[in-house]
Amino acid sequence: MSIPARPFVSYHLWSLVAPKQGQEQWHCQMRRGFIKAKQREPEVKALLTKATPPQRIGILAQKGVYEFHHHLHWLTQSDGVEKVAHLLKLGNFTFQVKQRVVKILQKYQKYPLLLGKRIVQLTPGDEGFPKPIWIEKLNYHFRLYAAMDCVFLDADNNLHILDFKTGKSAFDQRQALVYLLAANYLYPGKKAVASFYNLEIGQKSELITLNHHELASLESELANVANKHQLDLQKYANKNSSFSQIFPANPGNHCRFCPFSSICEFSAFKHNKSYSAPIIRNS
Repeated sequence: MSIPARPFVSYHLWSLVAPKQGQEQWHCQMRRGFIKAKQREPEVKALLTKATPPQRIGILAQKGVYEFHHHLHWLTQSDGVEKVAHLLKLGNFTFQVKQRVVKILQKYQKYPLLLGKRIVQLTPGDEGFPKPIWIEKLNYHFRLYAAMDCVFLDADNNLHILDFKTGKSAFDQRQALVYLLAANYLYPGKKAVASFYNLEIGQKSELITLNHHELASLESELANVANKHQLDLQKYANKNSSFSQIFPANPGNHCRFCPFSSICEFSAFKHNKSYSAPIIRNS
């Protein structure tokens, strides 16, 4: 197994290494192992290429916004949603996916959040990995990956990084923090803010900002995440029979939502076991 030449980190990796606060009981390190250490194994690779309905909806919704702003006149045409849906080839997807995406397009046409904004960057959502940001400091070095949905200039000429969401999951502020750190390198000297917007329910988050001290602290934390993951990959490369010790499983009812439940020997879903989530109390 080949190991990346340099530690790397992204919001996705951060979320795989450490759970969101309050979700510790559902976090499974073995999922990170499948995604990041075993991703080239045929069974795992096949599962990774299958997008779930929520993932498809998110990608299609982002691309729909992109197409509306690539063809601005469609925002005011009665058949604008139909034209975007045709570009997205929604007829090739399940009824559930098609229905939800069409509703998102209709909502966006009625309330086009980005209309009139000074857009710096708007991505279609299927562009693949962004170029890495190389971070070199005396005590650490790593590659930072941050795929931003949209960046525009606000009324105060600040960079506003906007991330689009769908579904009912709560916003994870860590994603915005990674974007703010990336913006500090991509747009040096520019003040940046970040926020989330759920295209499906029309919900906005509060603006998220970081000062210089907080950016430095975040960068150091991400360096630790990158180094921990790099060390785990090296351990697995040296002894792949220790996979379950390096990436320990946390079986439970949440296994039914894991894409690897069919190949995971610890899956509660696979073995028809039922687990009660532990009660987490704040001390």
